[in-house]
Amino acid sequence: MVQIDAPAFYQEWSDLSGGVFDAAAGKGARTLEEVRLAYRAFFQDSFPAPDGVTFDSVDADGVAAEYATPADAVTGRHLVYLHGGAYIVGDPQGYRGLVGDLARRLRARALVPDYRLAPEATFPAAVDDAVTAYRWLLEQGVAPGNVVFAGDSAGGALAVSTLVAARDRGLPMPAASIAISPWANLEHTGATMFTLDGVDPSVSREGLCRAADVVLGSTPRNHPLASPVFADTRGLPPVLIQIGGHEVMLSDAVRLAARLAEDAVPTRLDVAPGMGHVWHLLADHLPAADKAVADAVAFAAEHLPAA
Repeated sequence: MVQIDAPAFYQEWSDLSGGVFDAAAGKGARTLEEVRLAYRAFFQDSFPAPDGVTFDSVDADGVAAEYATPADAVTGRHLVYLHGGAYIVGDPQGYRGLVGDLARRLRARALVPDYRLAPEATFPAAVDDAVTAYRWLLEQGVAPGNVVFAGDSAGGALAVSTLVAARDRGLPMPAASIAISPWANLEHTGATMFTLDGVDPSVSREGLCRAADVVLGSTPRNHPLASPVFADTRGLPPVLIQIGGHEVMLSDAVRLAARLAEDAVPTRLDVAPGMGHVWHLLADHLPAADKAVADAVAFAAEHLPAA
């Protein structure tokens, strides 16, 4: 097992993210493609794929995607995982460690859409691709009640926004959704965007604002599918939100939970004191990360048919 020092990991992640935002804006020494490859390599080296899980490419009705399949997967049980990366970087290959671990623990096949990224494809490209991949999954005969959505950071917000868009397009809802450290408000108005800026070990308000400019183009930052704190979430399935107590996104995650609860969506908000962005990545290295992953898997299993 690769040994990871949490502060060093977050520092390297923060430095890499700064390079991503520079490249996306046409600045910096490296091209955006070079930075994306470095981002993938960083995640692959830090979080290798677990044993006992196979990975296969699939075309989900024109959306490139990857299946992670544990050896003992329960027939018909599926996880749709939406990766993070501020809608600018990230891909299924870089997420094989976290997704493979979740799939193995849940005994589910995990479909990871390789949704289009900005600035080449701005909002709502990621939402459209995620909805298309979900529709394709249902067309393969998978029952919606056997599907759980999950995602982290941008993907955590997308795990909610995709269901809002899917509902509006007449698709049936899955069993549940899990939003890990969701980037849920691109206006960045939550109190902790200011009080925890500089405390959060990997994410800053300034960096998020730069990313939002790249991702949204001329779209307003309060568009309900870009910022689900503003969405009509009525009719969505149960949602688990997990957020670290040191995240600048904390207040907006609380606001998302309130939005869901006000719309009568069964909602659970877990705040992990002292934790940074997507601390789940440090499972096997940090007890709080082990607990967060176990809690997410238990929540998913609770809403799926028994194995």
